[in-house]
Amino acid sequence: MDDMKKAYREGENKTKEALRKADGDESLADKIGNAGDDIRQGLGNAGDDIREGVDEVGDEVDRARRNNDGDLTNDRL
Repeated sequence: MDDMKKAYREGENKTKEALRKADGDESLADKIGNAGDDIRQGLGNAGDDIREGVDEVGDEVDRARRNNDGDLTNDRL
């Protein structure tokens, strides 16, 4: 799913850049818009990567806490 979102963001950025260049002149506002889009894309992709990592760590913790019966171990002494 994250790969699809990354591909969508990249396609969206390329489309916006192409539309900004359609008038034949790339103004300062166009360059700022492109930079902002690139930053937003990078942050969105980083957020997806962090979320995926946190999910994996949570899954590992759950697996580590399970005993042979498949039940969560008691945290009591």
